[in-house]
Amino acid sequence: MVDSAVKIRLGLFFLLGFWASVAEAQVDSLFIQKGTASYYGRKFHGKRTFSGEVFSMDSLTAAHKRLPMGTLVRVINQKNDLAVVVRINDRLPSYSKRQIDISRAAATRIDMIQDGLAKVWIEAVDLDQLEKLVEYYADKEHPGLRIRPYYEMIIIPERKLDMRLLAFRKF
Repeated sequence: MVDSAVKIRLGLFFLLGFWASVAEAQVDSLFIQKGTASYYGRKFHGKRTFSGEVFSMDSLTAAHKRLPMGTLVRVINQKNDLAVVVRINDRLPSYSKRQIDISRAAATRIDMIQDGLAKVWIEAVDLDQLEKLVEYYADKEHPGLRIRPYYEMIIIPERKLDMRLLAFRKF
């Protein structure tokens, strides 16, 4: 016979494992792309971006090949797990080997100035932003990007038990 304390420990172990996998799935559901980031600064400072705004190396902005202008993404340096949120306001050329170019200010926040390049994860800042991307790419190709709908929990309305039916039922 198994001791009740052992049962409780086993139950907690499985429960913690379940919640850890749920948390990991939620974080993973925001993932868009993995690749190399570089940064740009002085040479482009004061020049117009693809979106028409003037680039400032002190802003938290970025250039990307395919993401729509105005998209907010979190860029995470895989070397040190530092992250920064940037707004896409410029376009990288399609032949670029990099996935994203971030401003100097953003590069400073994730500690990649010294190296110049960094292996990064690019993810949506939240589920609303991801949903906008899913809608945007609904009828467009998006090679190299992982844009997919997330799944919400389905709430099933509670059914009321009809007591008259129980009266005629044999148990």
